Formats: sequence, C-alpha cells, structure tokens
Amino acid sequence: MFKKKNGAGIRTTGALQSFFIWPLLAGLMMVVLNVTIYFISVPAGTVMSAFVAVYAIILALMWFYYKPSIVRQMVNFAEDYAQVQHRLMEELATPYALLDDSGRIMWMNKAMRQVTGREKDFHKSITTVFKDISREMFPKSEQTCVRHITYNEHDYQIEINKVSIDFSIDKSEILDGEDAALLSMYMFDETQINRYRKQIHDEGFVAGLIYIDNYDEAFEGIEDARCSLFLGLIDKRVNKYFSPGAAIVRKLEKDKYLAVFTYSYLEKLIADKFSILNDIKSINIGNEKTITLSIGIGTGAADYSKNFEIARAAMDLALGRGGDQTVLKEGDKVTYFGGKSQLAEKNDRVKIRVKAQALMRVMENNDEFFIMGHKLPDIDSFGSAIGIYLMARKMKKNAHIVISEVTATVEPFMTRFTSNDDYPEDMFYTGQDALERVSPSTVLIVVDVNRPQITDCPELLNICRTKIVFDHHRQTSDPIADTFMSYVDSSASSASEMVAEMLTYVNEGTKLRGIEADALYAGIVIDTDGFNSKSGPRTFEVAAYLRRNGADVSRVRKLLRNDMNEYKAVAAAVSRAEVYRDSYAISVFEGDGLKSPTIGGAQAANELLDIRGIKASFVITKYEDKIYISARSIDEVNVQLIMEKLGGGGHMTVAGAQFKDKTINNVILELKETIDEMIVNDEL
Repeated sequence: MFKKKNGAGIRTTGALQSFFIWPLLAGLMMVVLNVTIYFISVPAGTVMSAFVAVYAIILALMWFYYKPSIVRQMVNFAEDYAQVQHRLMEELATPYALLDDSGRIMWMNKAMRQVTGREKDFHKSITTVFKDISREMFPKSEQTCVRHITYNEHDYQIEINKVSIDFSIDKSEILDGEDAALLSMYMFDETQINRYRKQIHDEGFVAGLIYIDNYDEAFEGIEDARCSLFLGLIDKRVNKYFSPGAAIVRKLEKDKYLAVFTYSYLEKLIADKFSILNDIKSINIGNEKTITLSIGIGTGAADYSKNFEIARAAMDLALGRGGDQTVLKEGDKVTYFGGKSQLAEKNDRVKIRVKAQALMRVMENNDEFFIMGHKLPDIDSFGSAIGIYLMARKMKKNAHIVISEVTATVEPFMTRFTSNDDYPEDMFYTGQDALERVSPSTVLIVVDVNRPQITDCPELLNICRTKIVFDHHRQTSDPIADTFMSYVDSSASSASEMVAEMLTYVNEGTKLRGIEADALYAGIVIDTDGFNSKSGPRTFEVAAYLRRNGADVSRVRKLLRNDMNEYKAVAAAVSRAEVYRDSYAISVFEGDGLKSPTIGGAQAANELLDIRGIKASFVITKYEDKIYISARSIDEVNVQLIMEKLGGGGHMTVAGAQFKDKTINNVILELKETIDEMIVNDEL
C-alpha cells in the first residue's frame, strides 16, 4: 500500500493508488465527452464545460490537499496498529518468543519471561534455557516442529515455526540475504490436560478372568469336606489379591472367577508380576498335586463388553500356552507373565473324541484336503501328517501332504511310502505343486505348527477358506488366523500323539499298516527324546496302540540312525560347547555338507542335556540364508520363554528361533543378553 521512493518520501501502491487514479481517468473521459457535445450543440458544450471545470477544481483539491492528509492518517493508523499488535503479543497469555535462525532469542513476551524467569535483555540461545531443545529440532522449511517437554514441573507442548522474511519494501539495511528467516516459538501448558488424561487412563476398566488349570486332577481323591476347605482357601487368596485395588471379584463357576478393577491397580499387578501365580501353588491339598492358575487380562477398548472379549481372548491364549501364567492383552499388545512350569498332562478322552468327530464331519462334507507341517519338517510333523492323511483316505477323500524340502530324518520314512505301489504317486506335493493345484474350496489341515510364517507354504493359508490346526506347541500371540477348528494341546508330547489318539475314535479305531504306525511312533520317540521327557500316561497308551498296529521299535530305531558324518558333527558341537553362567550350554553346529543341519543341531542340543549341571542347551546352526537356534531343557528352565524373547517359540523343554541378516556371533551375543536380562528380572 505504501512504498518508499529513494528514501525521500512515500508513494501509494496497490488498491490505494487505484483509488486516486480512477477519478483522473473519469475526468479525462468527461473532457472527451465535452468535446463531443460541442460538435453536436455549442450551448450544451458550454454548460458541460462549466461542470468539467468544477470537477477539475474538486479533483485538484483532493489530489493535492486531501491525498497527503489521507496517506498521513493511514500511515499513523498503521503505526498505531503495529503498536497494538506488539502490545497484544506482549500481553498474550501464551508464552511466545521470536528467535533468529540459529535459535538465539530476539524477543520474548511477558508470559515467556515469567515461564523462563529471564529478563527482556536476555538474548542467548533458547537451547540454554530448555535442555530438551536442540538446534537439530529447528524446522528446515516453513513447517511446524512440535515437541513435548517438562520444565519446572510443568508439561509443555512447544511449537516452532520457520517464517521467511519477504518484505514488500526495499531490502532492509539491517536484515540481509534473500533467504533470511526467523523462528517463532509458542509454549502451551499441558500439565492439567495430562493430569486429566492420566486420571482417565488410571480409571479405565480392566476385565480379568481367573481359571484353575487343573481343578479336576488336583481334587481327585479328596473327600468333599476337605475339598470345600481348600476351595474356600483358594477363594480367599484370589479375593485378597485383588481387594487392594477395590476390585469386584465374582465366582462364575467352581473353577472360574471374574475380576473387575481399574488400570491403576493393573499397573501394580504388573510391577508385582502377578505373584498370585506362585502364591496359589503353596496351597497343599494333601495329595501332592499343585494347583495352578491361568489369568487373562483385557483392557484398552472403549467399552466394557469389548474389554471382556479381550480378556477371553487372553485367557484362550494363556490356556493354549499351557496355563500357569498371566496373559495381558491391551488392544493388540500382548504381555506374558509366569508360564515357568510344565503343564500336567490331561487325559481328557471326551475332548479328543469331540475333536475327532468334528474332523470327520469336515471330511464328510469336503472332497479335497491338503495336509501341511512346518518348514524343514521333522519326523513328528511328517508322522502327524501321515495320520491325518490316513483319516482322509479311509473316508475315500482326495488328500495330499505338502512337503517342500525333505530332511535327512524324514527321508527314510518318506521313501517307504513313495516306493510302495499301494500309495498314490500324488501323495506328496511340494509347496509349488500345491499352489498350482489348490482351490479356495480345498481344506487345509496344518499339523505340528500354529505360527503362519513358519508353515511349509504360508501362501496356502491365504487361499484356502477352511483351515484346521492340530499342534502341541504353546500358542503364541500370532497364531494362524480364521481357523475353522484349532486343537492346540500343549500338554501333549507331540502332534503324532494327538493325531494317533484321534485315530482310535475314527470308525471305532483305524487299523494301521506297519509303515504308517512306524511314522507316528517315530514322531513320538523324537519329540519325547526316547520317552525321557514330556511322557505321560497318554503317551504310553498311544505308543501301545501303535505297537499293536505294527509299529516296530527296532525298525524305527534303525530308520532314525545318523550317518557317520552327522554323528561326528554332533559330537564336535558337544565338545566345543561353552558353559555360560555355569548352567547354560551354548554351541555352534557346523553342518556343512550335511543334508539337514538343523536336525543335527537339535540332536546336539539333546546330547548337551546329559551333562551334569546343564539346565538348558542352545545350539546355533547356519543353514542357507538363516540362522537357527535349537533350545532344550529338562525341567528347570522354560526355554520357550527365552526363545519368545528372540522371536521364536515352542515348548517349555523344546523350543527354537530363526534369524535373518545376522551373524552367528550376533545371535550368540543376543542370546546371552536375553538370558542375563531374564535372570535379573527373575523370569527364568
């Protein structure tokens, strides 16, 4: 609007200049009109000339007298307006500061001086006032940089903007440079808001489900009077544990409780690591049985019903992982506590029969089945797949077993089927073959694994609409989703045991051939380390069933024997093992030239447990572009918890993990750091 001219004065520009130019243009048009009228009528032109003369006098007065006056008044208004703006910024309740592009304070308003305790003449860098602000935080372009800091026991949100200086006047003699810019900084006090947020968060609704894992087994053989006494003692301990948080605890069934409390008390339970899990085990019911609890905690949802559903999902996960633990599910975040003890085997024949009958109904209503285990299958994965295959073939259904890579352990068993004319040529598919032949109507049955990323061909999970899972590993937080049926029993010794149990309920017991019984029997032998671990009454009952159906112990032992090179590699891995913290054996298995190095690594881990004083063993194997850990223990350490920290999983005594883009030394270092951390946190 105003523009200097060589420093000598001020001339108008823009809309104001137009305001003064248009009357001049109108005067010129009136002169032209006046000349035109003279040609038409001289008297009329004379009259018009008089009006033009009067207009010219008025226009001259306005241009030479009123224009400077108007400009002076507008300049004065602009100066006053700038003063008002400055006063408003000075008295603004929001702390505000103007900085140069290096962060040095040029000016602060009254509120900013009160917050910082600095005077008007303070012109040091803003980083000397707020230690949480650094020059790297300053915006590089015209954008807003937002940070949250704490200063003098107050919470602030700081906004820093870069403002380019684009003057409409000539270049300033003070500010130089075409890209000159300033930084404006605002501070918004969030203390009260954060206090309210925390209060709302702390008062959030938390739903908890508490189940007695082994109610029927623990109270078996206890007379009713003593049973009532012990149940009352359990009720008292559960109520006492949650009562400090003003929780509402209600008994849903004889072995199930519901607890409702606030998030603030949940934080205390987390800090306490749910000590009730250990406290409840101290109850002696007189029959040498230990009572264990499973707890599912749900929170993070907007309403009560959704939190309850989250708690139920957490409880399903706790039971699927073997019980004796707490699973905290906060939205999609899952945290585990406890789970250090081995779940007692449950001989629930009703559940087995129901699962077998459910599988039979699925097979009756479908025609094609693909059976898939995990990558680098062991004999348990193979044996359980054979068992499911037999069920489908017995019902005259089209079934195929998906095996992309045949390991050294599986090869001798698989050869017995592929070389036998009694079995079809398409009994086995590779993953690629399966992808070419699968259709959405194909039923996919997954055995010996419940994590999608380590299945033999994960792409099949996305194609098949109907998915069924049979597994004995503890369930993780990322199981196979959208399953039609999932039977995960972590108390079972192996997937072969689970499938063989179901075979006994198919058409009043399925008669097996010797090579079929051998495959299932071998799966149990391998996963129980020759019936030395995880072997309960169910395991021996199934082994007896398989022996009656032709499983030959000597033949299976011969099929499971190693060749000399693999045996030497296992012995070498055992001999070079490092004993870490006097209890944990760590070794590297060199499997170069061997067909299935990971199988040898697992065998070396089993061998290391035979050394006195070793609580757990870890054997690292490099195979192709991945590094594998085989973790084993007897009963003192839950290796599954260690492997979960490393992204793996498994059983309490048998677990593993896989790594990509890491070296063996990095994996060993990460393993040791995990063990150290868990020892410090009393998680082992």
